[in-house]
Amino acid sequence: MTKPRILVVDDDRATCELLEEGLGRRGFECASRSSAEEALTHAATFLPDVVLTDLNLRGTGGLELCRAIVDRWPPLPVVVITAFGNLDTAIGAIRAGAYDFLVKPFELDAVAIALERAVRHGALYAEVRRLREEVAAARSAASDRGILGESPAMREVLDLVDRIAPSDATVCVTGESGTGKELVARALHDRSTRQSEPFVAVNCSAIPESLLESELFGHAKGAFTDARDARAGLFVRAGRGTLLLDEIGDLPAAMQPKLLRALQERVVRPVGSDREVPFEARIVCATHKDLDAEVEAGRFRLDLFFRVNVIEIHVPPLRLRGHDVLLLAQHFLAQFAARANKPIDGLAPQTAERLLRYAWPGNVRELQNCIERAVALARTTQLLPDDLPERVRDQRSSHVLLTADEPADLVPLEEVERRYVLRVLDVVGGNKKLAAQVLGLDRSTLYRRLERWS
Repeated sequence: MTKPRILVVDDDRATCELLEEGLGRRGFECASRSSAEEALTHAATFLPDVVLTDLNLRGTGGLELCRAIVDRWPPLPVVVITAFGNLDTAIGAIRAGAYDFLVKPFELDAVAIALERAVRHGALYAEVRRLREEVAAARSAASDRGILGESPAMREVLDLVDRIAPSDATVCVTGESGTGKELVARALHDRSTRQSEPFVAVNCSAIPESLLESELFGHAKGAFTDARDARAGLFVRAGRGTLLLDEIGDLPAAMQPKLLRALQERVVRPVGSDREVPFEARIVCATHKDLDAEVEAGRFRLDLFFRVNVIEIHVPPLRLRGHDVLLLAQHFLAQFAARANKPIDGLAPQTAERLLRYAWPGNVRELQNCIERAVALARTTQLLPDDLPERVRDQRSSHVLLTADEPADLVPLEEVERRYVLRVLDVVGGNKKLAAQVLGLDRSTLYRRLERWS
């Protein structure tokens, strides 16, 4: 186990030697310097876990040294040593960022205990900062992956998300099942000022009507059988974060006026309680239903429709997203191939052709399942048509990939590949690096093929 490194700073040589020897016997690796300037220079190479400094140094004092260390290396704890009469100065050092202070005369065992605490504090500080950076990076990556798309329809969605994410307006995300409505809701949350707060999602159609009010609004103790304790609902448990009411179009008629009042007044009344509880969460709704048609049919309240549909984001179906299907397929391919530890690096041209012409009634969710199945069945380094489900592999399109007078099944494979590669290049805006990734080729291979076809 690595010994904790302690940098001792004191202009009294005898004190330095005493601390170095005593702390060395107690499992620390020590170095000492007699001035603040020397200490700052040595700290950059010695990389101590704790700096132990006297406050009364000649030249630049210990208080200035403490401030300089906190400015340069925030995770590095500073423990200051002061005479009994200098307690006010020691308190000033704590305010300047020092972790702890010791009063002269000191016992070496007490110094060792203080330093062990400081070492643990510094390690915890560094770990928290590392985890924060990892979480932020993961959130950003997940957001990018979750709404991957280059089609005009998806660029419009992304632009709208960026514009309204900072606001608190209620948003209704609409679109067919499997289009990624919850991912859009998460992107709204992640790009807002609420990103460090909870994101809570509830499917209104998955909870029995008898339990839905309690789940959303909470209940008081004894409100019903088995209600042994009071329980906060999701509106309150979401805190200052975001609450996604998924499948809002399936909300029972009896719950609709209660939800309307909650959204209007920004309070909820737990079941069995006579008091109202305010909530702070931003509300985002999602539905695969046409709420206008539901209102027209009398199944959804018009006033609730206006309340939940302040801003609408419509997520387009995959069949209207053009070549996004190839980008998404490549993304899922990379995920599942890595998980299965299979050396699969791309789609065969014939496979891509079938993915492009299929209508994807299940949208992105169906594509994801399709690629997962294909990766599991694949026996080569590319996904082949035989790896696809039969419904995708044998789908007949109302239009052909090439031209009306040149049916795809009469065109040589080389020509199919050439036109497919050129279409991928067109979709990615001529970016050969991205095109090579989608195609599962290295760039040199792509360049050679383009030269051959030029």
